[in-house]
Amino acid sequence: MDKKTPAGGRPAPRTVRLDGRQVRVLAHPLRMRLLGALRLEGPATATALAGTLDTNTGATSYHLRQLAEVGLVAEAPELGTRRQRWWRAVHEISDFEPTDFDDDPDARAAVEWIQADQVRHLAEQARRWTAVAHRHDRAWRDAAGMGDAVLTLDAARLRALNDELWQVLMRYRDETEPGVAGAQAVHVFLAAYPRVEEGR
Repeated sequence: MDKKTPAGGRPAPRTVRLDGRQVRVLAHPLRMRLLGALRLEGPATATALAGTLDTNTGATSYHLRQLAEVGLVAEAPELGTRRQRWWRAVHEISDFEPTDFDDDPDARAAVEWIQADQVRHLAEQARRWTAVAHRHDRAWRDAAGMGDAVLTLDAARLRALNDELWQVLMRYRDETEPGVAGAQAVHVFLAAYPRVEEGR
Protein backbone atom coordinates (compact mmCIF):
# COMPACT_ATOMS: atom_id res chain seq x y z
CA MET A 1 0.00 0.00 0.00
CA ASP A 2 1.13 3.53 -0.61
CA LYS A 3 1.98 4.97 2.79
CA LYS A 4 1.28 8.69 2.44
CA THR A 5 2.45 10.68 5.44
CA PRO A 6 0.61 13.81 6.56
CA ALA A 7 2.51 16.99 7.31
CA GLY A 8 3.55 17.19 10.94
CA GLY A 9 6.21 18.34 13.34
CA ARG A 10 8.15 15.07 13.24
CA PRO A 11 10.16 14.01 10.21
CA ALA A 12 8.41 11.59 7.90
CA PRO A 13 9.30 7.96 8.64
CA ARG A 14 11.99 6.57 6.37
CA THR A 15 10.31 4.18 3.96
CA VAL A 16 11.78 1.58 1.63
CA ARG A 17 9.89 0.08 -1.28
CA LEU A 18 10.96 -3.55 -1.14
CA ASP A 19 12.18 -5.23 -4.30
CA GLY A 20 12.20 -8.94 -5.07
CA ARG A 21 15.69 -9.55 -3.72
CA GLN A 22 14.89 -7.78 -0.46
CA VAL A 23 11.69 -9.73 0.21
CA ARG A 24 13.46 -13.01 -0.53
CA VAL A 25 16.17 -12.15 2.03
CA LEU A 26 13.67 -10.83 4.58
CA ALA A 27 11.50 -13.97 4.52
CA HIS A 28 13.33 -15.61 7.41
CA PRO A 29 12.21 -15.73 11.06
CA LEU A 30 15.41 -14.39 12.62
CA ARG A 31 15.93 -11.71 9.97
CA MET A 32 12.40 -10.41 10.50
CA ARG A 33 13.04 -10.24 14.26
CA LEU A 34 16.44 -8.57 13.81
CA LEU A 35 15.05 -5.88 11.55
CA GLY A 36 12.09 -5.36 13.86
CA ALA A 37 14.34 -5.01 16.92
CA LEU A 38 16.58 -2.45 15.18
CA ARG A 39 13.58 -0.46 13.98
CA LEU A 40 11.91 -0.41 17.39
CA GLU A 41 14.85 -0.22 19.79
CA GLY A 42 17.48 1.56 17.69
CA PRO A 43 21.08 0.62 16.88
CA ALA A 44 22.62 -2.41 18.58
CA THR A 45 25.49 -4.85 18.35
CA ALA A 46 25.11 -8.45 17.22
CA THR A 47 25.87 -9.53 20.79
CA ALA A 48 23.14 -7.33 22.27
CA LEU A 49 20.65 -8.52 19.64
CA ALA A 50 21.56 -12.15 20.36
CA GLY A 51 20.71 -11.55 24.02
CA THR A 52 17.46 -9.79 23.21
CA LEU A 53 16.33 -12.45 20.74
CA ASP A 54 17.65 -15.45 22.69
CA THR A 55 19.97 -16.70 19.97
CA ASN A 56 23.74 -16.70 19.45
CA THR A 57 26.05 -13.98 18.21
CA GLY A 58 27.23 -16.02 15.23
CA ALA A 59 23.67 -16.32 13.93
CA THR A 60 22.84 -12.65 14.47
CA SER A 61 26.10 -11.56 12.79
CA TYR A 62 25.46 -13.76 9.76
CA HIS A 63 21.86 -12.64 9.28
CA LEU A 64 22.69 -8.96 9.85
CA ARG A 65 25.20 -9.23 7.00
CA GLN A 66 22.51 -10.80 4.80
CA LEU A 67 20.16 -7.89 5.57
CA ALA A 68 22.96 -5.40 4.94
CA GLU A 69 23.70 -6.89 1.51
CA VAL A 70 20.23 -5.87 0.32
CA GLY A 71 20.23 -2.47 2.04
CA LEU A 72 17.80 -3.15 4.90
CA VAL A 73 20.32 -2.57 7.68
CA ALA A 74 23.67 -0.80 7.76
CA GLU A 75 26.62 -0.48 10.07
CA ALA A 76 26.61 2.48 12.44
CA PRO A 77 30.36 3.22 12.58
CA GLU A 78 29.83 6.37 14.63
CA LEU A 79 28.73 4.14 17.53
CA GLY A 80 31.22 1.34 17.14
CA THR A 81 34.78 0.63 18.15
CA ARG A 82 37.43 -1.70 16.78
CA ARG A 83 35.96 -4.48 18.89
CA GLN A 84 32.26 -3.64 18.59
CA ARG A 85 30.25 -3.38 15.40
CA TRP A 86 26.94 -1.55 15.69
CA TRP A 87 24.03 -1.96 13.29
CA ARG A 88 20.99 0.17 12.54
CA ALA A 89 17.86 -0.18 10.42
CA VAL A 90 17.95 2.07 7.38
CA HIS A 91 14.18 2.57 7.35
CA GLU A 92 11.15 2.58 9.62
CA ILE A 93 8.51 1.32 7.17
CA SER A 94 8.75 -1.52 4.65
CA ASP A 95 6.41 -0.90 1.74
CA PHE A 96 5.36 -3.12 -1.15
CA GLU A 97 2.37 -4.16 -3.19
CA PRO A 98 1.79 -7.93 -3.35
CA THR A 99 1.29 -7.61 -7.12
CA ASP A 100 4.83 -6.20 -7.46
CA PHE A 101 5.98 -9.83 -7.50
CA ASP A 102 3.45 -11.50 -9.78
CA ASP A 103 6.21 -12.32 -12.27
CA ASP A 104 8.65 -13.61 -9.63
CA PRO A 105 7.38 -16.86 -8.04
CA ASP A 106 10.15 -16.94 -5.40
CA ALA A 107 9.51 -13.35 -4.32
CA ARG A 108 5.75 -13.98 -4.32
CA ALA A 109 6.25 -16.99 -2.03
CA ALA A 110 8.48 -14.83 0.21
CA VAL A 111 5.77 -12.15 0.44
CA GLU A 112 3.20 -14.79 1.37
CA TRP A 113 5.52 -16.01 4.14
CA ILE A 114 6.10 -12.43 5.40
CA GLN A 115 2.35 -11.74 5.50
CA ALA A 116 1.70 -15.01 7.36
CA ASP A 117 4.47 -14.11 9.80
CA GLN A 118 2.79 -10.75 10.46
CA VAL A 119 -0.40 -12.61 11.36
CA ARG A 120 1.57 -14.89 13.71
CA HIS A 121 3.18 -11.79 15.26
CA LEU A 122 -0.22 -10.18 15.82
CA ALA A 123 -1.48 -13.32 17.55
CA GLU A 124 1.64 -13.47 19.73
CA GLN A 125 1.39 -9.79 20.72
CA ALA A 126 -2.30 -10.26 21.59
CA ARG A 127 -1.47 -13.36 23.66
CA ARG A 128 1.25 -11.51 25.58
CA TRP A 129 -1.05 -8.59 26.35
CA THR A 130 -3.95 -10.73 27.54
CA ALA A 131 -1.57 -12.64 29.84
CA VAL A 132 -0.56 -9.45 31.68
CA ALA A 133 -3.53 -7.13 31.13
CA HIS A 134 -4.81 -7.71 34.67
CA ARG A 135 -1.65 -6.01 36.00
CA HIS A 136 -2.48 -2.75 34.22
CA ASP A 137 -4.84 -0.05 35.36
CA ARG A 138 -8.40 0.29 34.09
CA ALA A 139 -7.59 3.03 31.58
CA TRP A 140 -5.11 0.85 29.69
CA ARG A 141 -7.33 -2.24 29.86
CA ASP A 142 -10.30 -0.31 28.47
CA ALA A 143 -8.23 1.46 25.80
CA ALA A 144 -6.52 -1.65 24.41
CA GLY A 145 -8.18 -4.32 22.35
CA MET A 146 -9.43 -5.23 18.93
CA GLY A 147 -12.66 -5.41 17.00
CA ASP A 148 -13.90 -6.40 13.61
CA ALA A 149 -16.55 -5.41 11.09
CA VAL A 150 -17.70 -6.87 7.80
CA LEU A 151 -18.14 -4.17 5.14
CA THR A 152 -19.31 -4.45 1.56
CA LEU A 153 -16.66 -2.67 -0.54
CA ASP A 154 -15.16 -2.82 -3.98
CA ALA A 155 -11.37 -2.95 -4.39
CA ALA A 156 -11.06 0.83 -4.86
CA ARG A 157 -13.01 1.56 -1.67
CA LEU A 158 -10.97 -1.00 0.29
CA ARG A 159 -7.79 0.68 -0.91
CA ALA A 160 -9.17 4.10 0.07
CA LEU A 161 -10.09 2.77 3.52
CA ASN A 162 -6.61 1.36 4.12
CA ASP A 163 -4.96 4.58 2.92
CA GLU A 164 -7.17 6.70 5.17
CA LEU A 165 -6.53 4.50 8.22
CA TRP A 166 -2.78 4.71 7.57
CA GLN A 167 -3.01 8.51 7.46
CA VAL A 168 -4.77 8.46 10.85
CA LEU A 169 -1.94 6.37 12.31
CA MET A 170 0.67 8.75 10.92
CA ARG A 171 -1.25 11.75 12.30
CA TYR A 172 -1.21 10.22 15.78
CA ARG A 173 2.49 9.46 15.36
CA ASP A 174 3.22 13.07 14.34
CA GLU A 175 1.15 14.57 17.16
CA THR A 176 2.77 12.54 19.94
CA GLU A 177 5.47 14.49 21.73
CA PRO A 178 8.42 12.46 23.06
CA GLY A 179 8.40 11.96 26.81
CA VAL A 180 4.66 12.46 27.37
CA ALA A 181 3.80 11.33 30.90
CA GLY A 182 2.01 7.98 30.94
CA ALA A 183 2.73 7.22 27.28
CA GLN A 184 4.19 3.92 26.14
CA ALA A 185 4.76 2.08 22.88
CA VAL A 186 1.53 0.71 21.40
CA HIS A 187 1.61 -1.82 18.56
CA VAL A 188 -1.18 -1.12 16.05
CA PHE A 189 -1.92 -3.66 13.32
CA LEU A 190 -4.02 -2.89 10.25
CA ALA A 191 -5.61 -5.79 8.42
CA ALA A 192 -8.45 -5.86 5.91
CA TYR A 193 -9.09 -8.89 3.71
CA PRO A 194 -11.95 -10.00 1.48
CA ARG A 195 -14.01 -12.48 3.48
CA VAL A 196 -13.48 -16.05 2.29
CA GLU A 197 -15.92 -18.65 3.58
CA GLU A 198 -14.42 -21.80 5.07
CA GLY A 199 -14.09 -24.55 2.51
CA ARG A 200 -14.12 -22.25 -0.51
